[in-house]
Amino acid sequence: MRIAELQQDVKKFSEEKGFSNTTIEERTIFLVTEVGEVAKEVLHIIYESDTEKMNKLKEKLGLELYDVVWNVIELANKLDIDLEDAFRKKREINKHRQWV
Repeated sequence: MRIAELQQDVKKFSEEKGFSNTTIEERTIFLVTEVGEVAKEVLHIIYESDTEKMNKLKEKLGLELYDVVWNVIELANKLDIDLEDAFRKKREINKHRQWV
């Protein structure tokens, strides 16, 4: 699925479920909260040595990463930002950027 399709999917789902009523500020706070949950899951993973438990933690991390992406898309939708276009532009900038 392309980014533009994801944006449309998130918009439709948000409208159906009533999530589209949140403000830009609320959506930003939700995003930051979800990033914190990702960090928490990463900490659990790096200290886990049991493979079975680690696989469960990675699955949980994947779900938290979904929440982050969802909130980024929702925020972009609220601000009428075309993420596919932004991604393409930033990728071009990064092609010519020097990292030390």
